[in-house]
Amino acid sequence: MDLQLTGKTALVTGGTKGIGRGVVELLVAEGARVAFCARTKGDVETAEEELRGRGADVAGTALDVADGVALAEWVAASAERFGGIDVAIANVSALSFGPEEEHWRASFEVDLMHTKRLVDAALPHLEVSQGSIIAISSVSAREIDAVKDAYGVMKAALVHYISGIAIELAGRGVRANVVSPGNVYFEGGFWHGVEQGNPELFADVVGLNPTGRMGTVEETAYAVVMLASPRASRISGAHLVVDGALTKGVQL
Repeated sequence: MDLQLTGKTALVTGGTKGIGRGVVELLVAEGARVAFCARTKGDVETAEEELRGRGADVAGTALDVADGVALAEWVAASAERFGGIDVAIANVSALSFGPEEEHWRASFEVDLMHTKRLVDAALPHLEVSQGSIIAISSVSAREIDAVKDAYGVMKAALVHYISGIAIELAGRGVRANVVSPGNVYFEGGFWHGVEQGNPELFADVVGLNPTGRMGTVEETAYAVVMLASPRASRISGAHLVVDGALTKGVQL
């Protein structure tokens, strides 16, 4: 199926690794142009070189998404470079776990506020293109688990925020949705580290999933790109859980 993304321009924060990189790769495979950012310059340059080597029309920028001014400048520069914005995907997370105040502050600034600032900066362009917004939350937004403190609370706040703006923006032709992945395994990622450092915990977590495995980057990226597609024109305000039936709460 043609997802009708050819020639569209997408922004992706945290586009060099993991879910973000998977989203970038699938978007360009569908014919989209992608501006992505990440904090580490070397990672950005490597990803940009690899993607361009495959013929992708991409632009990578090194920045800290907690810097609201830099984030807004990146959005403006990307819109100018590509002639507009059709999709804005807020993927970056601080991955800050724990009850201490520094975790709350990091999760607030990175997970929640970077999403709001990205939306604020991209919205004028998205209204022109009748585009879409997608935020990456987590199953930890949906249930009380080991990361219930700062991380879980801010991921839940993302769902509330996106649900609200979906209603606000519906009449202006802009869609907004959330994707909440379960455990996603990739080399160099969080769960790869756990597998190496604490194999017993890793095995326990894998055993909780009815599928008997963790998810892949590609599986999660598909959910994001599907929602980005103009074919999803009637889907807004949705909270799409991508976890292999891990969480047990009934979503009404």
